[in-house]
Parts: sequence; structure tokens; C-alpha cells
Amino acid sequence: MELRQLQAFLAVAEELHFGRAAERLHIAQSPLSQMIRSLERELGAELFARTTRSVHLTAAGTALLAPARVIAAQADVARNVVRATAAGETGILSVGFGGASGYTVLSELTRALADHHPGIELDLRPQTYSGEVVDLVSRGLLDMGIVGLPVPDDVATETVRHESLLVAVPAGHPLAARNSVAAAELADERFVVYPAAHGSIVRDTMLVMCSGAGFTPTIAREAPDPYSLLALVGAGVGIAVVVASTMHITVDGVRYVPLDHSPVLPIALAWRRDGAAPAVRRVVEVLRRLPPRVPADE
Repeated sequence: MELRQLQAFLAVAEELHFGRAAERLHIAQSPLSQMIRSLERELGAELFARTTRSVHLTAAGTALLAPARVIAAQADVARNVVRATAAGETGILSVGFGGASGYTVLSELTRALADHHPGIELDLRPQTYSGEVVDLVSRGLLDMGIVGLPVPDDVATETVRHESLLVAVPAGHPLAARNSVAAAELADERFVVYPAAHGSIVRDTMLVMCSGAGFTPTIAREAPDPYSLLALVGAGVGIAVVVASTMHITVDGVRYVPLDHSPVLPIALAWRRDGAAPAVRRVVEVLRRLPPRVPADE
């Protein structure tokens, strides 16, 4: 039994006229009649009672009508789903991110997608930092992710923020009342950082900054996400170097102090340059229509 045979059956059943059914299907009447007879032979029953003046459904034809409509409707659904997916209008995209920049950007992007492309869903993967994102995107194991620049040539990017760095300190810390702090003044501090294995661009930049100031930072604890990191700072475990977007996270007992001469980190949404899912193009289009993303400290 073929779908085109069921479509022919439905046309005749609804028109009760072979000529009108043929016109509806944009075929000649003879091929239509042949399809109906072939279907009847396959099913072993007559579907229509034909006379020179009328066409009527038989009991067997009436029994076939409901399931034929269900099958035709399911075929339409399958056709529409495939077309929408190929056009990038539907799909589930995995998106890796870590740190406060990712939370800020993806919150805005998710709201915009709901307005413009409600058929696209973002499967957010937190605690996936820049190094991991680049690796997983390159291997096709992740559709998109938030990264620090630069990245390898096989990964395409769209810059989403420019982040300066702050120091998060306990509220009672001597630096808490300062307007700014130099990197060299942090030499005797204990640091709370993101895990080394995750490839955090903030951690890497902090290490380079401390080395440039003449010291190697003492790592007190590692934290998997900005909320855990700030909770440890608030508990007095240590201080943390964070991006300016982190100021949107309010944690009791934590104060933010700008870093003098802070490097500016370009943060981007990344995806595989070749072989990306069609919906990725729609996400990037929406991202580019969002309001200009000024440096986070302005």
C-alpha cells in the first residue's frame, strides 16, 4: 500500500466523483482509476460501488476512510517537520557555556529566539568552559557554545561581549572598600578559581596577569560555576578574578573591585564552520539582530 494510493482513495471518497478527484490531484482520470483498482486488489475488497451515474463508498471503503486520513495527516506532519528542520526553523541545539558571560548572553538570546523562531530550542549545557566548548564543537559533539577568542579556524564565531576583569572579595576584606586594585597587590591572597581541566579563559588570563605582576597565585579552591565560586568568596575561602558580567550576580558577603589596567576579553558564540545544523544559522541571525553589545564595564 502506497501513500499515493491512499491519497487517491481519499480524493475519490471525498469528491465521490472520479473526474473531480482527478482534477484535485492534477492527474488524468485513467491513472486515478488504475490506482484505485490496484489498491482494491491489494486489500482484497471493493472500496467504491460504481454506476454510470454515481460513486459510493462500500462498507470496506467506509472502514478505510478514518485510518487513511490518519496516515495522510501523519505524512503531512513528517513532511512539514523535515522541511522545517532543513530550513532551520525547528531543532534542538546543544549550547555549552560557563561563567557569568554565558548566563548573560544566553538569557537574552533565548528570549529573542522564543519570539522569532519558537521551533528552535536551546539545550543549555552549563559548566562547559571555553576550552571544552572549542573541542566539543570541533568534534561535532556540541552545536554551539560561549568561548573566549581566539579559536581555531574550523570554528566560526560571533562576538557577543567584551569583558573587563574584577576582583570578587569578601565584604570584610581590606580591599572591599577600594575603588580599584592593581594585580601586584594580590600576591599574598588565596584564590578561588574555575577548574583547570575546563579550559576557562578567565582562569588562564588571571594566571598570565599574575605572572606579569611577578607572582604565582595560591589556589585555595576550585569551583564549577560562578555561583559556587562567589559562595566560596563570600565564605572567606579566598578572592576570585571574575568578568564584569559577574556583577549581575548578587551574593551576600561579596564585593566587586575593578582591576587596574584590566585586559579586555572578547567573548563569542562559537559553532562549527562546516557541517553546522541548519538551525544554527537562524540562531546566529537572531543574535546579530540583538541590540549592540557594548563592553561590559561601560
